[in-house]
Amino acid sequence: MIEVKRAATGQDLQAAFAIREKVFVQEQQVPREAEYDAHEPTAKHYLATYKGVPCGAARWRKTDAGVKLERFAVLPEFRNKSIGAEVLQLVLQDVQAEQPGQQIYLHAQLPAVNFYKRHGFVAEGDMFTECDIQHYKMIYKG
Repeated sequence: MIEVKRAATGQDLQAAFAIREKVFVQEQQVPREAEYDAHEPTAKHYLATYKGVPCGAARWRKTDAGVKLERFAVLPEFRNKSIGAEVLQLVLQDVQAEQPGQQIYLHAQLPAVNFYKRHGFVAEGDMFTECDIQHYKMIYKG
């Protein structure tokens, strides 16, 4: 039912961008220029489908601090179906294979903190705001 694949190019990448557009730009009011950045061409992108329908997206990229997981999005009508967990599992598997020994981290929106805690992440530091949304930096501890 849930399929997650690496969305390197073409239709898959466009579908991932469309999901991000709906979740971040439309639903959460993130400015479009903040959602799409200079890292798009070099980041590793993912697309999740549920019964063949594109419904989730994510990306990761190498930074000076390690590997940053970003842009995790699931369309509202597909939430609470374990799609986010499936995407996160594949992303973590890929990162650990391609970047062994690197610190893995992300900036979790406040409502997603417990989701990431259940999947091995630990909050670090104080809450901060990005694009008018409260976040915590979280480190993967496995």
